[in-house]
Amino acid sequence: MAKKSWIERNKKIERNKKKQAVAARYAELRAKLKAEGDYVGLTMLPRNASPTRVVNRCGLTGRCHGYLRRFNLSRIAFRELASQGMIPGVTKSSW
Repeated sequence: MAKKSWIERNKKIERNKKKQAVAARYAELRAKLKAEGDYVGLTMLPRNASPTRVVNRCGLTGRCHGYLRRFNLSRIAFRELASQGMIPGVTKSSW
């Protein structure tokens, strides 16, 4: 399980939405600077202008690896909730 501070940081969705908005705002300019090879210009942009600054974390455990975007959960939390029948429309397959 992730540190509680990371979980709380991620719960503040406004922060992640702000990062996504800043990344979207500067996307065109970043692409232009990269095409020109102007790396000094890239360093002048805000830190959050890079799309890699947005981190997807599990809404339940805060885990960042094995994240399923569709459910906003990590693979482990998804499996536990699915086997308990807590996620509507998800069933365990068998053949």
